[in-house]
Amino acid sequence: MQMNQVKERLGRVEQCASDAMQACQSAGGVPQELQQCVTELDRRSHEAMQMMQGTQDEQRIVQCVDDLEQLGDRAMAACRRADSVDPQLKTAVQQAHAELSSLKHQLH
Repeated sequence: MQMNQVKERLGRVEQCASDAMQACQSAGGVPQELQQCVTELDRRSHEAMQMMQGTQDEQRIVQCVDDLEQLGDRAMAACRRADSVDPQLKTAVQQAHAELSSLKHQLH
């Protein structure tokens, strides 16, 4: 997979994470665990994009995507455990998770 394709895909992940963060902030009663996962996913996806600007180290990029995918897994699990989750928040988390899973499988 070309680096520009990875960057483009990480950009979509970053957008999904930002959408989830906005939905999290506007929804009321978001469980603490889910809020923490979304906040960390948002922060780490921004860091990943910045890291992509400065490196071509494929190993480092793969590790970063793997870490983000684990965060996406945690956010999905937190969504499933929550009693009721704002539909917009749930959709954004699902989209970020799907993008990360797909990207991870393409990199491995």
